[in-house]
Amino acid sequence: MPWNVRDPMSERLQFMIRLEKGERMTDLCQEFGISRKTGYKFWERYKHQGANALGDASRARKRIAHKTAAAMEALVVEARKGHDTWGGRKLREVLGREQPGVQVPSASTIASILKRNGLVQPRKRRRRPSRYEGALTAPTKPNEVWATDYKGQFRLGNHEYCYPLTASDLQSRFILGIEALDGTDEEQAQAVFEELFTTYGLPSVIRSDNGTPFASAAALAGLTRLSAYWLRLGIQHQRTEPAHPEQNGSHERMHRTLKAETTRPARSNLMQQQERFDEFRQVFNEERPHEALEMKRPAEVYRPSERQLPSPLPELLYPLHDDVLTVNRSGHIRLPRLRTIFLSYALVHQKVGVREQDDGRWLITFASLDLGHYDPRTGTFEPLDRKVGCGDAGLGASQSACPQALDSLRRPEAVHIPTAATATEPVPPRS
Repeated sequence: MPWNVRDPMSERLQFMIRLEKGERMTDLCQEFGISRKTGYKFWERYKHQGANALGDASRARKRIAHKTAAAMEALVVEARKGHDTWGGRKLREVLGREQPGVQVPSASTIASILKRNGLVQPRKRRRRPSRYEGALTAPTKPNEVWATDYKGQFRLGNHEYCYPLTASDLQSRFILGIEALDGTDEEQAQAVFEELFTTYGLPSVIRSDNGTPFASAAALAGLTRLSAYWLRLGIQHQRTEPAHPEQNGSHERMHRTLKAETTRPARSNLMQQQERFDEFRQVFNEERPHEALEMKRPAEVYRPSERQLPSPLPELLYPLHDDVLTVNRSGHIRLPRLRTIFLSYALVHQKVGVREQDDGRWLITFASLDLGHYDPRTGTFEPLDRKVGCGDAGLGASQSACPQALDSLRRPEAVHIPTAATATEPVPPRS
């Protein structure tokens, strides 16, 4: 036979049975090793509630002095329903502004309220990538660095695909634009940026990945017509390293919120989806507090650029180069002795500067970017060796940019575009 298992519940029940049979309380308490106070406590429970009352009662406090009021909890739940992706810190900031004079619970308490009401979906904890510390510019003021990318395409209600093109200011987190496009072609993207430049002015740097239409791995210096347009405006193009989205982390994080709030479910067509994007952008910029901005709104921090989009675009000038050539419609330039070399389709109808070097080779430059060297002795063109990604447009830019031209570019009234000539290095005579 197995051993009899004794537990507090069965001990207490045996105690009550023997007490009902007439045994003295003092003797039973001494036998079971308890005080008479404890014995009488359980006896009273047993007489009024039966055997079920012999279990351990809850030790929780009957009154919690700092418990959140039901009205405040309902206010938190209501605020959350209007913003499904906002957490405790953002909701606390918003409630504090909307309910002045009311003591708002802490962010952790609000998070507990959301969890208790089933408003938080459990999410798998992901490994955080290490912080990137490379050649990319760290912005310190608005319009120093803009970020741009396509948020992954998705299917609309009419079974067509939407390709959202987004742009934001990295310092203020201000979303400059979200455009619902039907493709990733250069023409649509350039039209979007022309509108952004007209509205907000010109940034110093635009950061993107290496995908179309921002860059082309097969093209000279990775140029596309869009990035050539940026360079012509004096905007430095920085590209992140392939497969490293964390180098554009704040913009990618915005994409996650954009996807959660605007694409589930998607709208019926591009026009309706654009309306949803506009609503999201207004809330993100003017209502949603941002932790990186000390809970300020992006619209409170952002200011348009002082550099305005020139109209019409000024011609590229190369005052310290030996010659200025125009790239023809097939992407070639014609050099002396009827020799032609292919540069890039991205530079069609653009002007490039040519300057003879001490070693007899010819340096070919577009705007502020040195493209490569042409050797007239062998008739070959050798592109400059540069690493694609990791801010390569900045690393590959001319190391001899004209200081006067750069100073004039920084002035709002500037009409000339900087070139890769130098004011200190003499121009060698033609041979």
